[in-house]
Amino acid sequence: ATVAEPAQKCCTENIQPFLTSILEELMGPVSSGFTEVRSLFDREVNEIIQNFQKTSDMTKLKENVDQLLNLPFSSVKMEPCYLKANLLQELLQDLKSRFKVYHIDFVIQRTQNFMQELMENAVYTFEQLFSPSLQGDSAKVATTIEKVKLRVLK
Repeated sequence: ATVAEPAQKCCTENIQPFLTSILEELMGPVSSGFTEVRSLFDREVNEIIQNFQKTSDMTKLKENVDQLLNLPFSSVKMEPCYLKANLLQELLQDLKSRFKVYHIDFVIQRTQNFMQELMENAVYTFEQLFSPSLQGDSAKVATTIEKVKLRVLK
């Protein structure tokens, strides 16, 4: 009871006025990281489409879709996404000094984990929506892949 009022006053005067600007600053790198995840998924699926259009090989298509499922765990391919989150380091250093924000590395790591989780969800959803089409007409497969990709990106 004795701490509640001073703590409320401190938050109202020293923290709350800055929250909007802090969130806007932090959302830049976070948004660009998630945009990079989206772009990576888009590029990888487009590559699958192009490969299938060249070969029309359903076995190779199945292999490519299986490889897509490993995309979230490919540190090399996910690296550009993770690098966007590293920009948080500079922003959080400023917050550390102004607001005593600690565990900067944890914030960056959690952001990168969310990026990986987003990619996991995207490739899983893609596979679930597309797998019934693997037994269908091979003439329509490229169109189906594109439709499923757009559905996942939506």
